[in-house]
Amino acid sequence: MTTYKRLSSYHTAVARIQTNWPGFQRKRDARLEQQKRYGAAAEAVAERILEDLFTEVLDWGVKDLNNQVGYADLSLSKLGIKRLIVEVKRPGALAWNQRAVEHAMDQARRYASEQKVKQIAVSDGVILYAADLEGGVLKYRVLEHLDCKTPPESLWWLSKHGLDQCPATADVRELATLPRKNQGEAIAPGAEAGLLHPMHKIPARCFAYVGDASNTATWKLPHRLMDGSPDASRIASAVGAVVKNFRGMNVSIPDQHIPDVLVSLARTAVELGKMPFQGGKAETYKRLEDALDQLGLLDDLKRLS
Repeated sequence: MTTYKRLSSYHTAVARIQTNWPGFQRKRDARLEQQKRYGAAAEAVAERILEDLFTEVLDWGVKDLNNQVGYADLSLSKLGIKRLIVEVKRPGALAWNQRAVEHAMDQARRYASEQKVKQIAVSDGVILYAADLEGGVLKYRVLEHLDCKTPPESLWWLSKHGLDQCPATADVRELATLPRKNQGEAIAPGAEAGLLHPMHKIPARCFAYVGDASNTATWKLPHRLMDGSPDASRIASAVGAVVKNFRGMNVSIPDQHIPDVLVSLARTAVELGKMPFQGGKAETYKRLEDALDQLGLLDDLKRLS
C-alpha cells in the first residue's frame, strides 16, 4: 500500500469526501442555476462553490478561510498561517483549457510569492488545479473536475493533513493533459497581460526556473512562447546554460532544483523532437539526456513522450 494511504487522516478524509460529495454536487448545481438562466455566472458563484468544497467536503472550517487578502481571491489558513492561495475565475472560464489555467496560475504564483505561501490553486468551480512552489519550480498536487459523480479521493491532498504531504509521483496527472485551446471560449483580450519579463516580454510560466514570481530578475532559462508552445529559438541556449556545466554554475539556480529544471527543459525538447532517443543529433541534447539518465529521470521522460 502507498505510504500515505496508511495514514488514519487519509482514511478519515476520504470517508468524509465520499459521504459529503453528493450533497456538495446538489448545492453546486443550485449555485450554477443562474449560469443556466443567463448564460454566465459571476466569479462570486465559483468562490461560494469552493468555500463549500473546503468546508463541507474537506475538513477546513469557515474560520480558516480568508477572502481578498493581498489580492488573493481566497486563501486557507492553519493555526493562523496561510497555507494555500486560490485564484478564482468565473464558472467555465478555465474548464479544461490549459492556457487559461496557466494564466490563472501566473496570478496565483505571484500572489503566493508576495505572501510567502508555498502552495497555490486555481479554480472556476468546474475544475480545480493545485501545485506546490518548491524553489522556482511548480510541483503538481491535484487536478480534478468538480462536476464528476464519483467522489475524487485525490482531493485529500488539499485537506488539512493532506496539504502537509508530498504527492507521490505515481499519482501525478500533468497539466499538459488539458487541451491548449478552449473549444467554447477564447481567452479574453488583455488576459495575456500581467507581469512580463522586461527583456523577453513573456510571463513566469515560460521560464524553467522562477525564484520569485513577483521578481523578474529571478526568472531563468526562457524556453516557451507566450502561448505555451516550445520556443525553438531559445531552448538550445537554455539547455546549454545548465548541461555544459552540470551543476548549474552558468545560471544562478540552487543545485537541489537542477533536476526539475532539466526535466522542464527536456519536455520542451521532446515536443520539438530534439532528444537523442527521438533521433536528435545535437551534442547539447545528448548532454541533457546523459544528465537525466544519471539522475534516474530519463525513463520517466520517455514514458511521458
